Amino acid sequence: MDNSSTAGPALRRVILEQAAGPHKPPAGLTQRRVRGRVEFAGKATAVVGMRRAGKTTFLQQLRGERAAAGTPTGRLPMLSLEDERLTGIDAAQLGSLIDEYTDQQFAADDSGPVAWFLDEIQVVPGWERLVRRLLDTRSTEVFVSGSSAALLSREIATALRGRSWQVLIHPFGFDEALRHNGERVPDDPSAMGRPARARLESSFATWLETGGFPEAQGLDAPSRRRLLADYVDVAILRDVIDRHGTSNVVGLRWLARHLLANAGSSFSVEKFHATLRSQGIAVARDTVHQHLAHLEDCFLVRTVWMESRSERQRMVNPRKAYPVDAGLIGVFDRSGRANTGHALETAVLVELERRGCEVTYVRTPEGYEVDFLARGDDGSTELIQVCADASDQATAARELRALAAAAEMFPTAAKRLLIQDRRGLPTETPADVTTQPAYEWMLTLPN
Repeated sequence: MDNSSTAGPALRRVILEQAAGPHKPPAGLTQRRVRGRVEFAGKATAVVGMRRAGKTTFLQQLRGERAAAGTPTGRLPMLSLEDERLTGIDAAQLGSLIDEYTDQQFAADDSGPVAWFLDEIQVVPGWERLVRRLLDTRSTEVFVSGSSAALLSREIATALRGRSWQVLIHPFGFDEALRHNGERVPDDPSAMGRPARARLESSFATWLETGGFPEAQGLDAPSRRRLLADYVDVAILRDVIDRHGTSNVVGLRWLARHLLANAGSSFSVEKFHATLRSQGIAVARDTVHQHLAHLEDCFLVRTVWMESRSERQRMVNPRKAYPVDAGLIGVFDRSGRANTGHALETAVLVELERRGCEVTYVRTPEGYEVDFLARGDDGSTELIQVCADASDQATAARELRALAAAAEMFPTAAKRLLIQDRRGLPTETPADVTTQPAYEWMLTLPN
């Protein structure tokens, strides 16, 4: 688009058209659960997360809540800056049009600040300076989101240099998936009767297989796999290859497929590098490190470090890697094995992230391993072992033995064993270990 002065009226029409557009949330929007407060005085709210996880609809949810509380709709403008008609707009032009719209609102009704919702803001060069200027204007609030090859969504928060409040959006948690599919979220899942529990456990098993991406809900298996594979391709192409100028695309795709197909497995850059070389794929070890960091930055992969007070020991031990959504496992795992245990472990990790926990895994001097040590921002610590089915006595003894060994290292930490459903409960557990189906834990939200 020509951004000369003659194009000004065209840009103005697009901005005013979007800003004056519908202010009700779209039909079928599922209320999202986020941790803590969303808004913070003097800061931009930066909505971050993987592509297609629901960042844009979350902005629409926030606008709908404000409108329902009585904020005039004209004071809730939302702009989608990936609109092709705005191609080439810069921060100065956008700022001028935002100022013009804001002045019009105050001329008509001086009833409070104008809250701007700027979706895909990173496509506008110099957007950081614009947002900081708007924050310095008492009459303006700012909500931003975005993810692209130009700027990963997590960097929207860091680019504002302390002037933002981050809100993390993951694919649907189990409670959100229930609501999205028109099912009731029980007030106390541990007190349900047998028929209701059977329905809930069936829904939980479906969610573990389907995953939580909103567009994947209700799709048949072939369509879902195609959709999720496309999500991964777009993230790799736009958020890694295009952005970083990655030349070793073959090695990058091998790494992504390996991590997504082997959820919860130990991952060593050195060993993976050797595997690539054995397959005739020439790649530097540092490049593998960079590829892994890029896949984490775009939220496609989550990694968990081994718990250690020694930074050197932490760095030399393998990490455990997980996809951001359990539904991705079956798309990339070609082994034909059941993925229930890996999906359950992935879902628990993502729920811990959603709750704002710092997560590591524990390896004891005896060689036992506990899946997660979770530290809450309230100072609490909890050792969490995940097992799809602990009804077998030997399996239960192994999982509980690992928890007991780890508890000697962390004596103040609570201990929890999570299984898929009540059929997998062990016959006996120590009194100091909370043992329950994972869905009960997920639906019993912390205060």
